[in-house]
Order: sequence, then C-alpha cells, then structure tokens
Amino acid sequence: MADLKERLLPPKPSSAINLRETINNRPSASGRVPFQGVDVLGLKKRGQGLRSWIRVDSSGNSQIIEVDKFTMMRRCDLPARDLRLLDPLFVYPSTILGREKAIVVNLEQIRCIITAEEVLLLNSLDSYVLQYVVELQRRLKTTGVDEVWQNDANHGADLNRRRGSRNFDNVFGNTSPDYLPFEFRALEVALEAACTFLDSQAAELEIEAYPLLDELTSKISTLNLERVRRLKSRLVALTRRVQKVRDEIEQLMDDDGDMAEMYLTEKKMRMESFVYGDQSVTGYRSIDGASFSAPVSPVSSPPESRKLEKSLSIARSRHESTKSSESSTENIEELEMLLEAYFVVIDSTLNKLTSLKEYIDDTEDFINIQLDNVRNQLIQFELLLTTATFVVAIFGVVAGIFGMNFEIPMFGNPDAFKWVLLITGVSGIIIFSAFVWFFRYKRLMPL
Repeated sequence: MADLKERLLPPKPSSAINLRETINNRPSASGRVPFQGVDVLGLKKRGQGLRSWIRVDSSGNSQIIEVDKFTMMRRCDLPARDLRLLDPLFVYPSTILGREKAIVVNLEQIRCIITAEEVLLLNSLDSYVLQYVVELQRRLKTTGVDEVWQNDANHGADLNRRRGSRNFDNVFGNTSPDYLPFEFRALEVALEAACTFLDSQAAELEIEAYPLLDELTSKISTLNLERVRRLKSRLVALTRRVQKVRDEIEQLMDDDGDMAEMYLTEKKMRMESFVYGDQSVTGYRSIDGASFSAPVSPVSSPPESRKLEKSLSIARSRHESTKSSESSTENIEELEMLLEAYFVVIDSTLNKLTSLKEYIDDTEDFINIQLDNVRNQLIQFELLLTTATFVVAIFGVVAGIFGMNFEIPMFGNPDAFKWVLLITGVSGIIIFSAFVWFFRYKRLMPL
C-alpha cells in the first residue's frame, strides 16, 4: 500500500525541497533558526487529507488506494466543485456530469468518478456501494469487450461509434447492451443500482401505506392520523429524490452535447490517433518530394517551415473539430438508448409514487367527507334541539303569565289547568311542525 501511495502521489519538486532547506537553515535576527524542528511542508501535506478510494479497472480488478483531493483533480482532470458532489458530508441532489476525461456520478449512495479506464468510488461500508463494486466486477469479468476496444485502438480502427457497433454485430452476432464501452457499462450499473434502490423504497412504502390508509378509513383516530402524516412526509421526500433522478436523465437525453461528452473511450482513442498522427506529420515533412526531419528548435526553423506547420495545425484542428461535431450528433444513439431504458424504469417508480399520493389524497378527501357528514348531522341535531327548546319555552311563558298576582274567573274552574295545558301543548306541536316543514322546505335538513 505504501508503494502504491508513492506511485499515485506527485513527486516533490526540487524548488520546494530547496525552499524547505532554506527556511529551516536561515537564522533569524536573534540568531536562532526559525521553525526549528517543525516540518512546514509536512504539515501542509497532512492538511490536504488523504481519502480512501475503491478503484475498479476495466478488467474487473479492484483495489483500495489513498489519494488526496488535488491529486484526484489532476488524475481525472476535474474541478474542485465536481469533487464536492462526492463528499459524503454534504447532501447534493442526484447529478450526472460529463467532463473531458471523466463522468461524475452522484446517484443516491453511488458516488463515483468514471473514466475510460477505471472507476473510483469513495471507500464506504454501505452495502449498496459494495454491491455496486461486486456487480461491476462481475459484468466486467464476464465480457471481453475491452479487448475488442483495445484491438480496435491498436490497429487504428475507425472511431465512429456506429461503425464500431456494426463490427460488434459481425463479431458477436447481436447488439447486447454488454458490448458497450467501459464508461457506459459502469454508468449502467450505477443507474441500475440507483433505480433499484429507489424502486425498492417505493415498494416498501406501498406495502406499508395501503393497509394503513384502509385502516384509517374504517377508524379515524389520532394515532392513525399521525402515522399517515409521517407516511406522507416520507412519500414527499422519496418523490423528490425520484423526480430529481428522472429530471437528470431527461436533461441528459435532451442535450446531445452532454451525451457526446460522455464518450470517454472514443475521445481517448481519437486523442491517441491524433497524437500518433501528429508525431508522424511533425517528424517527417515532405516538400518537393524531399523528406527531412522537423527541426527541434522553433527559433532555427525557416519562416516557410513555420508557416507550413502553422497552416497544417490549423487545418488539422478544423478537421478534428468538424469530425467531432459530426460524430457527436450521430454517435449518441447508444447512450440515448441506455438512458431511455432507465428513464422508463425511474418513470415507472415515479408513477407508483404518484398513484400512492393520489390514493392518500383520495383517502383524505373521503375522511373530510365523513367529517363533514358528521358535522352536518351535529348541526341538524342542534337545530332540532334549538327548536324544541323554543317550544318548551312557550310553556314557561304561559306559566309565567298565570303565575302573576291577579285574579280571573278561570282560576275558580277546576278544569282550567287541563285546558291550558292542552291548548299550550297543541300550540307547541303546531309551532314545532311548522319549523320542521320550513327547514325541509329550505333544504336545511334531509327529507
């Protein structure tokens, strides 16, 4: 591990060593050597912070390496903001970024850097990370596609992706998705892991949600309402994560330039062929049928040679840019089909969550209807009770009138009490019936 670390870490420049010796040996005004016994560069080096990474190469071999942030930036040609997406201390939404020499993937627990030759993941004890590594190794070791790509590169085969696909069809007789460049197979495993993880969480939420909602419709209680509230919070959070993954895949599918940037193996082959062609062109020039070696120093080159070399470089750059633009618009069907397959999967998961949310909304509407019905019944009962209280109050008015201190001939009649009671009761019943008829006429009560 120490030898591997020394090979990965950049060597110290001689200027830094001389500066360190000068600082340690320069005396101060008091005659003492400043920072004596303090390794300043060592402190700086330790401050950078080494991180443990899991490296999986194109052959399926894995190893654990320790690399600091700046070495990883130089190794993969990435800016610092892209490496922050992989930091487990920060929570970033799902993102897939295509760069010049790498693909930065941040999909749920899978946070990795994919290049044309290797996959680098932050070392973690998460089961999904370990499953991703195991699955990627299994797929890389069961197919020998890398040898085909290497043979194509060594023999100078055409870099066009469609033509490469036709070669695969001729060799293997089918267009299996396993016959993809290394970066696409690694990306496919990451997409599959993320989609599977989100789909499993959606399935678990469905299994828990439907019985709970059915129980809530039959028995409305504070406990059931609290459980549904927590369930809805989890559903909203999971829907947001699934929606972000879906939007990221859809955004990639809508942008042909981003998809063209993710063809790392093809760009690497094009760069190698360009370097080899540049060496052959600059090594031997042919003018008027005579070949000569290109001069090493540009100062000693004649003006004609410099003009010729400049014109050739400009023409070569224009040809490469034209070829790259043409191939970028044509060679994206393979990646587009891959993204479309997982777009369908994540869209199906989103549809499950949407259906569950609609079921929860329907349940809430049903509960609100039930509560409204109970509230209406209470209002109707209160209305009848108020009407009955008004009728009973009539008896109190009659009793209050006859309880006054005055004499009338009716007080001497022994049957007067019965007649007053009978007439008052009949009047109360008539008044109560009139109120009920009025309520039904105005449809304030059910018929």
